[in-house]
Amino acid sequence: MSAHSPKKAHRRAVTATVVGNFIESFDWLGYGLFAPLFAAQFFPSGNSLTSILGAFAVLGVGVLMRPLGGILLGRYADRRGRRPALMLAVSLMAGGSLLIGLTPSYAHIGLLAPVLLLLARMAQGVSHGGEWPAAAAYLMEVAPEKRKATYGSLFSLTTCAGAFSASLLGGGLTAALGPAAMADWGWRVPFLVGGVLGLILLLLRTRLAETEVFRRQAQNRRDRGSLRQVLVTHRRNVLLAVLFVAGSGAVGGTWTAVVPALGGRLAPPGTMFWVVVTATALMMTLNVPIGLLADKIGATRLLVAASALFAVAGSVSYLTMTGTFASLLFTYGSGVVYLVCATTVLPKLLTEIFPTEVRALGVGMPNAVTSAVLGGVAPASAAFAAEHDASGWFIVGVMTAVLMSIPASLLARTARPSEARVSDQVLAA
Repeated sequence: MSAHSPKKAHRRAVTATVVGNFIESFDWLGYGLFAPLFAAQFFPSGNSLTSILGAFAVLGVGVLMRPLGGILLGRYADRRGRRPALMLAVSLMAGGSLLIGLTPSYAHIGLLAPVLLLLARMAQGVSHGGEWPAAAAYLMEVAPEKRKATYGSLFSLTTCAGAFSASLLGGGLTAALGPAAMADWGWRVPFLVGGVLGLILLLLRTRLAETEVFRRQAQNRRDRGSLRQVLVTHRRNVLLAVLFVAGSGAVGGTWTAVVPALGGRLAPPGTMFWVVVTATALMMTLNVPIGLLADKIGATRLLVAASALFAVAGSVSYLTMTGTFASLLFTYGSGVVYLVCATTVLPKLLTEIFPTEVRALGVGMPNAVTSAVLGGVAPASAAFAAEHDASGWFIVGVMTAVLMSIPASLLARTARPSEARVSDQVLAA
């Protein structure tokens, strides 16, 4: 074996871990971008807004499945290992994408069409709830202590790359096929592509090795994956995790589904695709530098600063959004900047407050529940608020969740690190 083999194996493991986030972002944003195109095929109605509400309701149900995924796959990752949990998560993700891409329309199979769409999103909701905590636990357990935020920036990088790819594909297909063909069958292509990518990633993850931290500290413990331990022994840290992820949950549900869908209605066909391409392309150059900055100044400081700035910029951009390219870029771009900062530091902030034997469950459950409650209801709430001229109140609610990072950072200062944290640092160094 060459001297470089351990480094190559490490790079392959990191790549196979974070690429799941790419596929999740590709699929999730793709649903929001293409929902105005396929909504009428699954929810036929004389009112386009009613059809979109139906598509968003399915999106919301998928998000509401995240707690189940966070609990089941998080517990599975703590009991059986990070590797098998990552393989199960990507299998559900790929299967859901393929099912959406292959399901006939309402005109061909009637009510079975929206039922299959719902089942596909439910499977993906379980996958999304369990993928990120298992991946975050794996990545933080193999990352050097002084580079955890930099490694975490790979999550934000792959999130931007997934959004970039979905939008680039959507824009290219719209230009090549035209609006009519896109509404007829072109919208299926991204879901089929996402399914194939998921199957490829599944093959890559079969070569993952379990983390040394898990093998030494959790594999032989009887209390690994204990829900009671998370809810009772670590209940304070569960609350802390909820406060930390509240903003990303609310903004994720709004900026990855609502803003693209509204932008698609306000702007000419294809414009929103190129807005997302531009914003994510710019941010991909800043992901790793933001991670390096977080490692230098502190993860909580970066998150609080990003939250305060976005509370102002995000509110103004959302409430003044028009169909021009500049307006849509300002609106969508402000959300991307915030989400990049949040997804860069959250893996470090969340995984370090739970011991190894319940780490994936401890991270997965509060993250998934919070995303379900805040992110799941955001699309339908935004549409309802817009219909009743109450978008201002809706955005106040979103920004209240964003500012929860401030009390979270104060609580984190007095939080006692888990006993496993010191050992993790030694093993990961």
